[in-house]
Amino acid sequence: VDRGDFAIPNLTEPVPEEGEDVAATISATETLSEEEREELRRELAKVEEEIQTLSQVLAAKEKHLAEIKRKLGINSLQELKQNIAKGWQDVTATSAYKKTSETLSQAGQKASAAFSSVGSVITKKLEDVKNSPTFKSFEEKVENLKSKVGGTKPAGGDFGEVLNSAANASATTTEPLPEQTQESL
Repeated sequence: VDRGDFAIPNLTEPVPEEGEDVAATISATETLSEEEREELRRELAKVEEEIQTLSQVLAAKEKHLAEIKRKLGINSLQELKQNIAKGWQDVTATSAYKKTSETLSQAGQKASAAFSSVGSVITKKLEDVKNSPTFKSFEEKVENLKSKVGGTKPAGGDFGEVLNSAANASATTTEPLPEQTQESL
């Protein structure tokens, strides 16, 4: 049915998909009269002309847009940055992002608490080891070694001092003296 420039579609027939040939939707048993064919050809020419006109208008609008952006100093990189910023803003405003952010925050807090707890347990275990009879015996042996190697300091320093002095004592006994190095040359 045609009413002026606007055609009312027949809702009982299937509508062709985009890019689908209208002629392909007509069954082979239907035949068009010469008058109907001519009408369809005119409509086809008119639609093609409209499409061409719209393409030209769109090209002119895009050219005008590019000119305005050039005058404003907006380049592709700035436009990309703005698009990314806008996109990120849109993403962070979604409920899915907010829920995920909350979940990750809670998970981080729980992980932090767990690591803190593990640290406390390790500290306690190290204190237990330090106070154990085996460690005390080892500490006494190191102190005895220190007194034999280092000599003058009385026993009873902390373990770190004992290890440092033992390492220093062994380093001085294994390094050749500078005088010996010069004499051997």
